[in-house]
Amino acid sequence: MSRLFRKCTPSVHRYWLALIAGLLWLGVGIALVIVACNWLSMTVWPWSLLIAVCSFVLGLLVYSYGFSKIARKNISRIAGQPELVCLFAFQGWRSYYLILVMMFLGYAVRHLPIPKYVDAVIYFTIGTALTFSSSLYLEQFSRE
Repeated sequence: MSRLFRKCTPSVHRYWLALIAGLLWLGVGIALVIVACNWLSMTVWPWSLLIAVCSFVLGLLVYSYGFSKIARKNISRIAGQPELVCLFAFQGWRSYYLILVMMFLGYAVRHLPIPKYVDAVIYFTIGTALTFSSSLYLEQFSRE
């Protein structure tokens, strides 16, 4: 069974894992910021700008004290992997549970009866943090 499992595992050279992770984090981050901006477009002009700027600053804080540490930990994991590795090995398997929880929370936030500008703050903050964190992966990829 283990032999069959290894044969069916999508493998790539570990060199590509940093690029894959960077592009995924970048794509999700940009998508979240776009959704947040769409919600902010329904807000009165000066408030939408203020909310966006505050969310951006919060995103930088989340990046600095949270997501950058996760990204660096994943980059270290990637460096310790064998030459050929599973396509999904750019982060630990337990991190995929965290992704599921975050997706569920994002869905819940979107469907709760709260103003969309509150949703926009959350989405913009997480999107900004993901976008900045993606640069760590892409920088690692460019170094190799």
